[in-house]
Amino acid sequence: MKVLLLAGGQGTRLSEETEIRPKPMVEIGGYPVLWHIMNIFAAASFREFVVAVGYKGEVIKEYFLDYHPHASDVTVHLSTGQVQYSNNKAPDWKISLVDTGLQTQTGGRLKRLRSWIGNDTFMMTYADGVSNIDLKALVAFHKVHGRLATITAVRPPSRFGGLLLDKDQVVEFKEKPATHQTEEGWINGGFFVLEPGVLDYVRDDGTAWELEPLAQLTAAGQLMAFRHEGFWAPMDTLREKLYLQSLWESGKAPWKVW
Repeated sequence: MKVLLLAGGQGTRLSEETEIRPKPMVEIGGYPVLWHIMNIFAAASFREFVVAVGYKGEVIKEYFLDYHPHASDVTVHLSTGQVQYSNNKAPDWKISLVDTGLQTQTGGRLKRLRSWIGNDTFMMTYADGVSNIDLKALVAFHKVHGRLATITAVRPPSRFGGLLLDKDQVVEFKEKPATHQTEEGWINGGFFVLEPGVLDYVRDDGTAWELEPLAQLTAAGQLMAFRHEGFWAPMDTLREKLYLQSLWESGKAPWKVW
């Protein structure tokens, strides 16, 4: 099953990092967040990726073009220019990097990948969020329900401490750890399983996947929600990037399922 990764946005809320690189290439622990997300899928045996690039897409292409030599021992024959690679440690992934335009919206990027999708069920997510989601359970859920689309519903991380009030008096204060998920409400956590028929709900390049297509799929009874109660975190801001970095450095990053 192919995995589509939307990696073409400008990441304006993380401008401290994205002036020189696209957001999927912002590093956590010395590796792009895109690499982390791919490892989440690869750990569940999904290893064929189609990456929709746009803003500074050349940075993503150069990273993967250089991956093999950087992950190998290299012998160079200076007189002939011949190069030999050995002891390669690169993962066995197949990655297609597809230009989908600079200003194309998320739905438009998805539709531009029609020829890469074919007629099979596929997975899709954003290249800026990590999770310890059980992807095999997600796919099984999708197949059982037989709809066009399954979205992963997550509870947003709690960014602030909790107050319990009695009228105007604070009777309990609890500073919640950043890994805590709120107990109310569900939001779009990405990690979709989709049928090719969803592309019929995307009008053109200007269509945001999160607006008309999902609303229309909902109205048609074609959108199911897989509830993920575990860890999920976006990387939209510098604060969130630094938080993920601290988790990685602690050796206890919840999304490291490989």
